[in-house]
Amino acid sequence: MALSGLQIYKLLPASSKNPEVKKHANCKECGFPTCLAFAMKLAQKQAELSQCPYVEEESKTQLEASAAPPIRLVTLSADGRKLEVGNETVLFRHEKTFYHQPGLFVRVKDAQPDAAEVAKAVGEYSVEYVGMDLTLDGVAIEAAGGDFAATVAAVKAACPFPLILMTEDPATAEAGLKAAQGTRPLLYAATPDNWEAMAKLAAQYEVPLAVRVEGGDLTALAALAEQVKEAGVEDIVLDPGVRGYSRSLAVFTQLRRLALKKNERKVGYPLIAFAGDDPILAGQHIAKYAGFVVLDRFSPGTVYPLLVMRANIFTDPQKPIQVQPGIYEINNPGPGDPLMVTTNFSITYFAVANEVESSGMPGWLLVADAEGMSVLTAWAAGKFDAERIAKSVNSTGVAEKLSHHRLIIPGHVAVLMGELEEELPGWEINVGPREAVDLPNYLKMQWG
Repeated sequence: MALSGLQIYKLLPASSKNPEVKKHANCKECGFPTCLAFAMKLAQKQAELSQCPYVEEESKTQLEASAAPPIRLVTLSADGRKLEVGNETVLFRHEKTFYHQPGLFVRVKDAQPDAAEVAKAVGEYSVEYVGMDLTLDGVAIEAAGGDFAATVAAVKAACPFPLILMTEDPATAEAGLKAAQGTRPLLYAATPDNWEAMAKLAAQYEVPLAVRVEGGDLTALAALAEQVKEAGVEDIVLDPGVRGYSRSLAVFTQLRRLALKKNERKVGYPLIAFAGDDPILAGQHIAKYAGFVVLDRFSPGTVYPLLVMRANIFTDPQKPIQVQPGIYEINNPGPGDPLMVTTNFSITYFAVANEVESSGMPGWLLVADAEGMSVLTAWAAGKFDAERIAKSVNSTGVAEKLSHHRLIIPGHVAVLMGELEEELPGWEINVGPREAVDLPNYLKMQWG
């Protein structure tokens, strides 16, 4: 049961009867002005108990239980690769941030002749996006009348990613778990009919267990999860048994709200969703609120937009993705090649760099520190002005690398041209295109 802010306050140093602890009351070391303020933030899941180093041991048990994340962290692993889902504290990313992005899995069946080949393709797929290598997270293996253990072994050998073992038969499940030894897969699924045997296996092999009921019956789902927990399984994943757009959105949202707003521990676990061949449904599950999303087939054209969407949603909205300010060389530029300037917002940087690189033309890209903002946003906020650009030019020593003094600025900030000429005497300021996609033609016309 969660404690209120006042109940937490009574367990902090300010309310202690121990003089040695009491002297640390309202010390501000936690980052808050008073113990009461800290207690209120703990109650709202907006602070960590570890921020207070003076909590008495006898109080820690109660406080840790109260401060525990409302959605349990569940971990899968294989060959040194780890996937963590859960531990979320908000309904909407702008409230704070989302922490653990959902795992994207591709399903194969044990009766499928090319299961290992599909798994190999899943493991090898990687695409670069704004400096990040985006990959899938694993393979879900479904028992469908073939040799389940052999398929698990073959997939494990072909793909070093975590696994989901999909069967309701305990004997088949145990064979799969033995074949997957050395990894920590998710066992799917315990139902009202088989939960005792499946829970026994999950506890024995120390793996997470998914529980499933049909038709979105949340009362039955919570009761089944509680039975599994009492059987010794702590790491649980929920499948409410709903598919499709509107029903799954409603049920997944309700489960998230129960866990976060009502602190209902019986449903405070990650969710698993099955999107079939529908990438739009998969996108819905990424946003609302799956911990695992299973696709029925692997297609680079399908998974790429899902990976990009996931990366964007699970980026801290209060901390823009940034690149290091400085000089970047593109296509081995020489002293006579063009010098362009942009901000250190990753998407802006990679948009410019990729267009120039793909054009085959060499160039120097000066990345100014704009606190991770895009060109127009930074200019409007006073973070990308003539003074900052001039400072970047002078501090990087780029002039020493060039045989000319010409600087290309983004077309969206053409208004800075006059001010830059004053800040950089002797420099010729050129106004480039507004959009990165127009840079290759501009450079060919002006520098070709």
